[in-house]
Amino acid sequence: MKLISLSGDDLGPAKVIVVREPGLGLEAALVVDNVARGPAIGGLRMAPDVTLEECARLARAMTLKNSAAGLPHGGAKSVLAGDPRMPAQQKERLIRAFAHALRNETDYIFGPDMGTDERCMAWVKDEIGPRAAGLPPELGGIPLDEVGATGFGLAHCAEVAAPRAGVKLAGARVAVQGFGAVGRHAARFLAERGAVLVAASDTKGTLYDPAGLDVAALAALKEAGRSLADSPAGRKLGADAILDVECEIWIPAARPDVVHEENAGRLKTKLVLQGANIPFTAGAERKLAARGVLVVPDFIANAGGVICAAMEYTGATKSAAFAAIAEKIRANTEAVLAESARSGKLPREAAVDLAVRGVRRAMATRRFGVF
Repeated sequence: MKLISLSGDDLGPAKVIVVREPGLGLEAALVVDNVARGPAIGGLRMAPDVTLEECARLARAMTLKNSAAGLPHGGAKSVLAGDPRMPAQQKERLIRAFAHALRNETDYIFGPDMGTDERCMAWVKDEIGPRAAGLPPELGGIPLDEVGATGFGLAHCAEVAAPRAGVKLAGARVAVQGFGAVGRHAARFLAERGAVLVAASDTKGTLYDPAGLDVAALAALKEAGRSLADSPAGRKLGADAILDVECEIWIPAARPDVVHEENAGRLKTKLVLQGANIPFTAGAERKLAARGVLVVPDFIANAGGVICAAMEYTGATKSAAFAAIAEKIRANTEAVLAESARSGKLPREAAVDLAVRGVRRAMATRRFGVF
């Protein structure tokens, strides 16, 4: 394990740790961005191509997300290089080894993210104690992927944002990029509000039906470890074709930077709810705004997961956590979009202003010894 420097600003990062254990094949990193509001909470992401730069950007997104949500936590992120579908025994060995390496990093609380789940958090808790959230129910947790906390928040964000985008939620066509833990629950909660899932994608391709797809059937397919390509219904298209689907609501719920300046023009939608963290480049958001597409940024729209995790960490129930998700995401979406309309700023710019004010207040309070 070694400490390295990473360029940043006055907010952070506070600490960057790279962990390498060649004998285990362990390549991992932790970026603690800012702890002014309290110990940093952020997910453990596992993928073959994770990078330190991606980790740092995600950690900053968590600082902003936790601040905007009013949580008593700073922001951090950890990443582990590897295929999350590797044999469970090998995956457990890597996650336990990484957690053990970070056993003294009390400024960081693990949570699940892409490629990890409540079982992984149980391994972390068993290895280092209580610095983990998103635990299985038998350990007192609220399993975020199972209950769909992030998707629940996205649906409430949609209820507030849709009228501002000129969209009626009932009957609105929805396309979801990345039909995983976030995407499938977002589709489910939106379908309960009358929206229609017309397209969904995973790594194997895009499934499309303008008359609507059966959300429950697709969720069951994914939960069984199969691909959308195995569905007997819908038209099979390439994974990239999700960008071209005509819809009212488009939800990125996959990897960072999937929409950029070169492909932003392909989106045919009125409203984007960012279910993934940093899914668009800044240039893409500017291009879409110029076309009148409303983009609700990640750390406002997808905060349901971390709100739920933070409340679980203090012993809250699922019902209390979901009530807080609805309240906080609706209020923040309304505030950000109102400020964007008033000032002419992009929604992301208005959201950053809101979140950074909270971080700076905490930093100033700590500086004068009152925190």
